[in-house]
Amino acid sequence: MAKFAICRLVAASIGVLVLCATGHAQEPIRVGFPIVMSGAGAQFGVPVLKGAQMYAEEVNKSGGILGRKIEIVPRDTKLRPDEAVRVARELITRERVNFLVGTFTSAEGPAVSEIAKENKIVFIAPVPATDRLTAPDSLHPFVFRVAKNTTTEGRAAAEILSKWQDVKRVATIAPDYAYGQDTVKSFVERIKLLRPDIEIVDQQWPKLSEPDYTPFLTAQLARKPDAVVSVLCCGNFDTLVKQGKPLGYFESIKFKMLALGEAGSVETMRALGSDYPLGIWGNTYDAFYWDGPPGHRAYIERLQAFTGEKDPSSWPIQGYIAMQFLVEAIKKAKTIDSEKVAAAMLGLTIASPVGPLTMREKDHQANRGQLYGIAIKDAGYSFAILDPKSILSIDPAKLMD
Repeated sequence: MAKFAICRLVAASIGVLVLCATGHAQEPIRVGFPIVMSGAGAQFGVPVLKGAQMYAEEVNKSGGILGRKIEIVPRDTKLRPDEAVRVARELITRERVNFLVGTFTSAEGPAVSEIAKENKIVFIAPVPATDRLTAPDSLHPFVFRVAKNTTTEGRAAAEILSKWQDVKRVATIAPDYAYGQDTVKSFVERIKLLRPDIEIVDQQWPKLSEPDYTPFLTAQLARKPDAVVSVLCCGNFDTLVKQGKPLGYFESIKFKMLALGEAGSVETMRALGSDYPLGIWGNTYDAFYWDGPPGHRAYIERLQAFTGEKDPSSWPIQGYIAMQFLVEAIKKAKTIDSEKVAAAMLGLTIASPVGPLTMREKDHQANRGQLYGIAIKDAGYSFAILDPKSILSIDPAKLMD
């Protein structure tokens, strides 16, 4: 006998009115979260997960969604696309998750997108940046991105560097895979339009997680660039900095570097400590010291309380925003049916801690920008920060098409 029928029978036998919920109504909405949680990438992946968990906790404390709690089911991708695919399949088939949110690299994201397409399950990518994730030949109804993409990041870099009037000779260094290749391509195309007088004098392509940057940096210095655009993300940038210091790399380019790949994030600046090259430009998704739009300070205070960190990480915002989009789409669809939630996502605008964000219909891409600023030493911190007076919040809208 069904649980609801049993409840009605018991209620009738004791002569009282009882409101009984079915077992289904009390089941949580399960969100599979494949993300790197071990190795060097954990210092970035774990904060993304924490941001998602923080938002889920806030929703659950306010009564849940459609009368149900949210349960996040994380799995470690180990920063490998094959492992990301394996755990995504496991989350869908064994854990019976309703949605997927996660992945970190530009190799993992497209790989898991195919799994989402195959299983017709909504997948939101909070970090992967490669244009190929939502390119016309890869786009499908169930994939969405709340991160920047390689087009907007490369073009934003060109907008900034184009104003460096004393720079004529520019070099690039980027990992030899989709994220690095696509970002450099976008930068070069844009800078040639903005500053035809600038010459790209050198391009270095180390492999992802290259252990020895010395030959790349030595070759680059031989070309005598006036400035360098780096697209080395996360721990890769740390390695470049530590190996570049003995070579006088940053002095040689007079600290004229635009370091993309979130090299201006709290995680990277804290990891490098006193080794961080002051005076370069870096970018980041968030900064706890940033005087952002209304709602940002309250978000930072909640994040501090949730993580127990006085100086919280930059990456949680991406997990938080991804979950915001998912929950608001579920509310709009009034169901957890993936096809209907996917349809509700199109054109959806959320009030995020960094301001209003909209999921574009044409490419399933949120208009997510980043912060750019100059690295300085502030007596209040044991690590470098981006000078609050220099921080630019670049609107990606004009850079997306």
